[in-house]
Amino acid sequence: MSAALINIAAEQKSAEVTDWAARIGWVVGLLLFIAFVYWLMRQGWKWRGSLQSDLPELPQGPQAAGDVTLRLSGRYHGSTTAGQWLDRIVAHGLGVRSRVELTLTDAGVAVVRPGATDFYIPAGQLRAARLDKGIAGKVLAEGGLLILTWQHGERLLDSGFRSDRAAEHAAWVEAVNLMNQAVTTDDVPTTTEGTAR
Repeated sequence: MSAALINIAAEQKSAEVTDWAARIGWVVGLLLFIAFVYWLMRQGWKWRGSLQSDLPELPQGPQAAGDVTLRLSGRYHGSTTAGQWLDRIVAHGLGVRSRVELTLTDAGVAVVRPGATDFYIPAGQLRAARLDKGIAGKVLAEGGLLILTWQHGERLLDSGFRSDRAAEHAAWVEAVNLMNQAVTTDDVPTTTEGTAR
């Protein structure tokens, strides 16, 4: 019995002493690395904004926009160059994700964003609407995003929205495309050359 206890006591080792200096060094190093990555991301955002400095100021809505066709509450996920879902537009606050209230009238689409820059898409600048699954690095289920394609200055943009009630997306696609069809028919020649964007 005593021999067994002696063997157990001999096998026990004292707990290792924590090397606090090494741990603190690792934590400080990790924090510095995270700060450096954040700084690089911020510089990239500023650089992208300077490349997009030719983008005009965002349009503001008219005082009397007409009767409301549709409303939508949800999230704004960003804007990109049309057809290039990763080419994020950051100028004039278009790169900031936020809550959103969309209102469609005969005059266009009012985009109200609490905590971010509001803007307006006049009906004559709307080009199309569709359902998609990704924009500006945000990927959702197939058809989870409402994408509005619109002309702003010399650029054709895609702006992505997700309603709190995804079933509303289809009605928006239909209404915007009907509106665009009417504008195209009234204002633009319907030849292939006239409608190409």
